[in-house]
Amino acid sequence: MSPSQFSRHLLATLIFVVLCSIAFNSYAQKPRVPPGGRLAIVADERLAALRSSPDSSARLIRRISRGRFVSIRGSSRSRDGLLFYRVAVTRRTSGWLQSEAVVASWREGDDDRLMRLLDSPDEFERVARAKIFLDAFPRSPLRAKALMIYANAAEEAAAKLSREAERRFERRELPTGGAPEFSYYLNYNGLDRYNRQSVTFTFDRTTKQFHYEGWAWREIVRRYPQSEEAAEARARLEKLTNK
Repeated sequence: MSPSQFSRHLLATLIFVVLCSIAFNSYAQKPRVPPGGRLAIVADERLAALRSSPDSSARLIRRISRGRFVSIRGSSRSRDGLLFYRVAVTRRTSGWLQSEAVVASWREGDDDRLMRLLDSPDEFERVARAKIFLDAFPRSPLRAKALMIYANAAEEAAAKLSREAERRFERRELPTGGAPEFSYYLNYNGLDRYNRQSVTFTFDRTTKQFHYEGWAWREIVRRYPQSEEAAEARARLEKLTNK
């Protein structure tokens, strides 16, 4: 094999490996959706106890995490008046789930109910539930408000993450002559759970501060320019640009 043929072969192999990696990652990140029934998504994990029968004291099968899809196959009321859904979580796992644990676009008023859950003092809780809102209710009249909650919570989290990262790297001196300092910040593991909620942060190397990169604010300005939230979104973006 000539050098030029070897180079082309090597390049083709590398491209193939990269494409396979992208395809694998895309597949791995897809939410698991159980077949059949009417889809709903767990929004209040505090109530998401999958039980063997429609009763709050029935045997616990498992806890279902926030953001998980379930397939609703039926419903029943318990003796104390609670509505339970018979749901499938996977092909092999099913049970009964209290109806208030989930939200669905086909259930009237669920966007308003989920919006009330976004009032939390914890930044990550607001981000995670706002992400569910944005995924589940693309046509809701409350969407601009949900985008603003998502973005503002992400920026609040950025300030908190900046302090945490600086304290960590102060305690553990970064090695000299190694990787650039800013790369340690951008690989800080405190960012991981936000990244899984599609939140991206930028990093100011001078001040050593994280900032939310602003997708949700730009979405408000683009899709809802006449909304109450648009003026604040423009101000936030201007401030971000100046930074």
